[in-house]
Amino acid sequence: MYTCTQLLQALESGACDEALSVLYAPDGGDLEAARSRAIRVTSALLKTFSPPEDCPAGLFSGPGRTEIGGNHTDHQHGRVLCASVDMDMLACAVPNGTRKIRVQSEGYPFLEVDLDDLALKPEEANSSAALVRGVAARLVQKGFSVEGFDAIVTSNVLSGSGVSSSAAYEILVGNILNHFYCADSQDPIELAKIGQYAENVYFGKPCGLMDQMGASIGGAVAIDFKDPANPVVTRADYDFAQSGHALCIIDTGSCHADLTGDYADITAEMKAVANCFDAEVLREVPEAEFRASIPHLRQVCGDRAVLRAMHFYEDDRRAVQEAEALKRGDFQAFLDLVNASGLSSSLHLQNTWSPVSPRQQAIPLALALGRELLGNSGAIRVHGGGFAGTIQAFVPFEMLDAFKSGMESVLGENKCHVLRIRPQGGWVVVA
Repeated sequence: MYTCTQLLQALESGACDEALSVLYAPDGGDLEAARSRAIRVTSALLKTFSPPEDCPAGLFSGPGRTEIGGNHTDHQHGRVLCASVDMDMLACAVPNGTRKIRVQSEGYPFLEVDLDDLALKPEEANSSAALVRGVAARLVQKGFSVEGFDAIVTSNVLSGSGVSSSAAYEILVGNILNHFYCADSQDPIELAKIGQYAENVYFGKPCGLMDQMGASIGGAVAIDFKDPANPVVTRADYDFAQSGHALCIIDTGSCHADLTGDYADITAEMKAVANCFDAEVLREVPEAEFRASIPHLRQVCGDRAVLRAMHFYEDDRRAVQEAEALKRGDFQAFLDLVNASGLSSSLHLQNTWSPVSPRQQAIPLALALGRELLGNSGAIRVHGGGFAGTIQAFVPFEMLDAFKSGMESVLGENKCHVLRIRPQGGWVVVA
């Protein structure tokens, strides 16, 4: 175990290069940049908090995630395919011997949470403090004696990139507390549930569990939410580096603000269909019964609700098929399913633009442009919640430069982010 000073010396000498390479440079990537980043947060912690010489220190990582399959299926207790990516939040942290968690994130105000007051605070909704307080509160509810820590955090999880910065932050904080005060007893699934609790109850966002699972577990994972309290998680082991394709997340430049009603309508309309069968979610309704009742459902719930329910059944099935295609190494079948999912999201789920603001159709425009650039190659789809924000594409390596420049010629510079699916989720990098 390193003290903070020893950790800095080890980083500067290259003694931690192997640990950093596993996470940040597995294929001969930019190890020097990873080392420099780790040195920066460790040096900043020493300067900002001046921890005691004998205080143990560690480096921790919380990655972003990408949704691959199962668009808006998780809240209906359906199935998804998601993965952690190489955008992450990196922290150097030390126990501070107090009852306060103190965090300085680069570019953000100083944050302090008093562990003697873990009550829900409505005024903290939608804030980092709410996530920290919520993660700590849940661990205390589970019987752990949580104490304070100091941390410096740096992040390359771009805001609005659709890779869930809130889940990355929850998993980062959860791993720090788990390592220092829970003897690493909470596995990635439990840490994901803790993060979801913090986001639902303290942050105020009624998200499903996919974001936290994708960030916490690592690699591509298939998740079945039939029992949300006990989701079934299966690794879809596949070496994406050998696929011949790059994963791109493209920021369309559109804003999620004022779209809460659009997101809520999807859940409400799917639930309305389920309620017609005395069920709460569509997973409880046999698809054959749903399809036999479509004439009646059109009258009771409306055509859009029926179409959205159709999307649920189809994309729920596709998420499983995508995982199976990866497991057997059939990447073309996987790409075909990703394209089919994207088409269903556009035509059935209808979450690529908001009827409240029809002039803003950045996602359909970006999808159309991307399909023109890809031709009959690769795959492209809406990414995440939709209506605004990002799209996802799998682009053949030989087409990547032309695809990136073509997308950015319309959407703007640095809007197309080339990511890597990383095998590790939330991670104790060095301790």
